Amino acid sequence: MKENRQLAIGNWQRKNSILFLLFFLFSFSTMHAQQEKKYIKEGNKDYENKKYSDAEKNYSKALNKNKDSYKGAFNLGDAYYKQNKFEEAAEQFQSITHKATSKDTLSKAYHNLGNSLLKSKKYQDALEAYKNSLKNNPDDEDTRYNYSYAQQMLKQQQQQQKQDKDKKDNKDKKDDKKKDQKDKGDKDKKDKDKKDNKDKQDKDKDNKDKEKKEQQQISKEDAKRILDALQNDEKNLQDKMKKGKVKGTKAKVEKDW
Repeated sequence: MKENRQLAIGNWQRKNSILFLLFFLFSFSTMHAQQEKKYIKEGNKDYENKKYSDAEKNYSKALNKNKDSYKGAFNLGDAYYKQNKFEEAAEQFQSITHKATSKDTLSKAYHNLGNSLLKSKKYQDALEAYKNSLKNNPDDEDTRYNYSYAQQMLKQQQQQQKQDKDKKDNKDKKDDKKKDQKDKGDKDKKDKDKKDNKDKQDKDKDNKDKEKKEQQQISKEDAKRILDALQNDEKNLQDKMKKGKVKGTKAKVEKDW
């Protein structure tokens, strides 16, 4: 009997522990849910007063209390959008497309995702988002209008991209032509410089040959003059000897005996 009483007491303690744990978890969950609602309510108030930065902080706090809060996530995306943080808004709305609980909420998430992408000029992605929105709510006139607008903007973007490409291609062609002309001009200049240099070398050579030839001619003329002078001197000497005006040198002759 004693063992049975001890076993019964053990079972009672375990049951109480489980009940206490469940009560604690329930209280903790209820407290977080209350805090989540509180932050969302404060965020909504800030949003209405156009204090979007403060609203962003409160919605983020709500998500810290409940990361699966659809309202907190959706409203945070709106707060990002109002601050022109379109990349962050798009990421936020994209994430809640997996949390939507109905076609209506899913349609709204995709609609806002399309708007965020539209503002980021990602028109092709925006069209896909609007398509998904219309799949869940075909009667949404706002989404239909935005879809048509995104189509027009995509067409303009593609035309502009084509014009920019054509402009760039034309510029590249002009640059290539200028480069070819410059290269040709440089080549022509090099050829001209080379020709001018050769002409100068040829001219210098001709001048040197001419100078050399003139020097040779001068040397011949000088030699002729010298020769003529010598001949004249010799003739004069002979004439003087004939007249006895020039005496020869006397040499002492020794007898060889």
